[in-house]
Amino acid sequence: MSGTTESRRVALGVEYHGGAYAGWQAQRSPGVPTVQETLEAALSRVANHPVSVVCAGRTDAGVHASAQVLHFDTRAVRPLRAWVMGVNSLLPADVAVQWAREVGPDFHARFSARYRRYRYLVLTRAQRSALAAGSACLERRPLDAPRMHEAAQCLLGERDFSAFRGAGCQSRTPMRRLERVAVSRAGDLLTIEVEANAFLLHMVRNIAGSLLAIGTGERAPQWLAAVLESRDRTLAGATAPAQGLYLVDVGYDARHGLPRPPAGPWFAC
Repeated sequence: MSGTTESRRVALGVEYHGGAYAGWQAQRSPGVPTVQETLEAALSRVANHPVSVVCAGRTDAGVHASAQVLHFDTRAVRPLRAWVMGVNSLLPADVAVQWAREVGPDFHARFSARYRRYRYLVLTRAQRSALAAGSACLERRPLDAPRMHEAAQCLLGERDFSAFRGAGCQSRTPMRRLERVAVSRAGDLLTIEVEANAFLLHMVRNIAGSLLAIGTGERAPQWLAAVLESRDRTLAGATAPAQGLYLVDVGYDARHGLPRPPAGPWFAC
């Protein structure tokens, strides 16, 4: 029999396809499904009390995650397996818990994170793919991956990313620290990977849109540095479509004992 006791904190690793959702964050509006509300409803049934969750990164509408991390507090005594198998039995097919760990009260999914890593997938072929529909951005024009990678290196370090900041961003500062940005290709699949301490609203998609303009030859590689220095969003490229973006890793100190993330979207491994 399960019971209740003093509050404990549980961390979960979650994977989801964002195509059917209006983003991560709860909207509290009928008919507007979100990943947060979907998970909270399932967790609350397993816990037998209302559960509120905190995530590492609030993904936008249509954005996916292979390694989202969240935490919640509960008085319910459940085996860790129940927080995985029990919750998954109540979730739709496009959201799945991958692991559960009990953590200390000092762990916070958002504030304990040392970095976030996003991966943007671009399918480069003349015809659309039935298998990758809704899971990658389609670009029919040829893309020069080395040219894009070279241009992207100007983004590294502590920078003012106002030029890649989406309208409505609520962050108090446009400063972010990019640790890694890489563009690579495997067959028809081009990957843009960006790792930073945190991200602004639409920041990765705005960077991806600008790099696509460079990859097609529409813009010169040095244009990206000029856009960054301008701090003017109107000078950057278009926002790349949401369906190509994945949250693929969130880094924490080893003392928290969380599993390392999977390689990422199965078709990008």
